[in-house]
Amino acid sequence: MDTKELLKKVRKIEIKTRRLSDNVFGGEYHSTFKGRGMTFSEVRQYQYGDDVRSIDWNVTARYNEPYVKIFEEERELTLMLLVDVSGSEFFGTNTQFKRDFITEIAATLSFSALQNNDKVGLILFSNQIELFIPPKKGRSHILRIIRELLEFKPLNKSTNISVPLEFISSILKKKAIVFLLSDFLDDKYEKNLRIASNKHDLTGIRVFDKSEESIINLGFVSFFDIETGKNRFINTSSKKVRSAFSNYFYEKQFEFLNIFKMNGAGTINCCVDESYVKKLLAYFKARA
Repeated sequence: MDTKELLKKVRKIEIKTRRLSDNVFGGEYHSTFKGRGMTFSEVRQYQYGDDVRSIDWNVTARYNEPYVKIFEEERELTLMLLVDVSGSEFFGTNTQFKRDFITEIAATLSFSALQNNDKVGLILFSNQIELFIPPKKGRSHILRIIRELLEFKPLNKSTNISVPLEFISSILKKKAIVFLLSDFLDDKYEKNLRIASNKHDLTGIRVFDKSEESIINLGFVSFFDIETGKNRFINTSSKKVRSAFSNYFYEKQFEFLNIFKMNGAGTINCCVDESYVKKLLAYFKARA
């Protein structure tokens, strides 16, 4: 992709996702993800209805009339996006690749964080950390994240979800909002997920294509595994094969939902043919 085409794509995504974050998600994001606590702002004269526990007795004694302390939420937070860029994300049969869909979700979350003056960081991963962009503020920083999401070419194609979870547990000292975006075609990541979810506000967004749910009878078909690079001939006319295909999909879906729930983390399950806007809004409102 040349520079001109890349900038055009970045701009297109910015216009779409920023409009969503400004008009739809801004308030929901703010009410869902609270600050780290309350910090002292100022004192003012007592008004009817104020909590007497907030009276500043030193100032009250000095001016011989009641004054109360005013506190504000310590709003600044850090949003970390953990994005799967393994081979299986470059799959799609209808409207777009899973990776394109994930990019839009990540951009929307980034602009929602920007609107609330939060820092945003990015980790791209396969079976290793492919790219780490430390959390920062500002529009130019968000645009850099979008460029990487669009153009980055990973060195590896296989998946290891434990890798980014272990990485954030070691580099982030304070609690952060963490979104892990993947198709979750992996296993044995529960231990690292438990550690990360105990430290951070963690949400998994599982993105899948409708064709991964079941397979139709097409006879013998050659399948290419994007992550391993191997071809396999599969007899799709076999009910046993089709059943095993569907069972694998639902096993991975159950595993994802169950592991996250058991460890106190949030989940969003979204097909590329569905509206991620509705999914995110429903999730934010359920948490608020």
